[in-house]
Amino acid sequence: MTNFLAVERALRAAAPHALIEVARSALATHYGAHGVELLMADYSLATLHPVTAVPRSAAALSVHTTVAGRAFGSQEPCQEDAGPGVLVLHLPVTVRGDRLGILSVSLPGEFATPETRNDLAEIAGLLGHEILVAQRDTDIYLQARRVSRLTLAAEMQWQLLPARACSRAEYSIGAQLEPAYAIHGDNFDWASTAENLTLTITNGMGEGIHAALLTNLAVNALRNARRAGVGIADQAALADQALYAAHRGEAHVSTLLLSFELATGRVQVVDAGSPQLWRHRDKAVERIPFEAQFPLGMFDQSEYAVQEFRVLPGDRLVFVSDGVYAASSPGGEPYEEQALARAIASAGLLPAADVPAAVLRALGDYRDADADDDALVVCLDWHGRGALSTG
Repeated sequence: MTNFLAVERALRAAAPHALIEVARSALATHYGAHGVELLMADYSLATLHPVTAVPRSAAALSVHTTVAGRAFGSQEPCQEDAGPGVLVLHLPVTVRGDRLGILSVSLPGEFATPETRNDLAEIAGLLGHEILVAQRDTDIYLQARRVSRLTLAAEMQWQLLPARACSRAEYSIGAQLEPAYAIHGDNFDWASTAENLTLTITNGMGEGIHAALLTNLAVNALRNARRAGVGIADQAALADQALYAAHRGEAHVSTLLLSFELATGRVQVVDAGSPQLWRHRDKAVERIPFEAQFPLGMFDQSEYAVQEFRVLPGDRLVFVSDGVYAASSPGGEPYEEQALARAIASAGLLPAADVPAAVLRALGDYRDADADDDALVVCLDWHGRGALSTG
């Protein structure tokens, strides 16, 4: 059995709470590691936190000013010296584009061969898969992500999300919510098959727990309809009925639903409220408007019509909630007037996973300091499948 297979077997057999302890032992035995540390990215994607026992006393590391942070941002292994003859390898722990954190492994320099580096990079990815499974049975990895306590509404919203990023050959998605520790009603969801990607952006009205409960009902109603195999117009109609039955029109959820045909780039859209779509194609950034229909739950038995457009390889689609585009500067100018397009253009060289944070940072510099609305940005880079016509 190779060293890699021995570590893989050990991780798969580990108790959910004991993954890092098992990794330390296995990497010491099979690769001569002096030390192993798992760092989880916090909810704001600003710091990396060691997975330790509660209460936590280990210091967090900045994503922006440390070698581990550089590995997290670049999604490439990085190394640093840790004393005479000792190297620390910082390896991205990422699952299908979703950046969970960093695995830091201290090795004697003579052990850090190219083969060992490749093995450890694969082990970091394997550890990520095991963490996602383990989180069903333990809280320690979620606890390590927290700079401070989440509000109850934020706890509900983060648990509702599919992930913060996802990559396939045809597309890459990145998403972020702010304020990460006190979000209200903004949310996003996606699911794919061999033929289609379904993406929804939702914004439940109200604040705090009431908005979170409303969004939770909407997202699960949409998922229930989607998993029944119906199209997005019927998904919207069924979710609308569920919300109206629960609130009789006194509460509603603004929603943008999209279904992407992976082979052709044809997109079906139902615009049921306020989320906006902006497209960055070549050097042009522009909003793509749709015919607005009633938000989900506003009226009884609403019917929804599908619209269509086309995405081309190289297109970047950026979805924003009203907490982004309707935010105002201290002088009263809405963010969507000019600043939003500038922020999207300025992030043009970043990967999809980094774009939402960049747009939200620009928003934070722009808007009134007293603004407290939650803000959502989702970025989708379309790669396409094969050669698509531009007609």
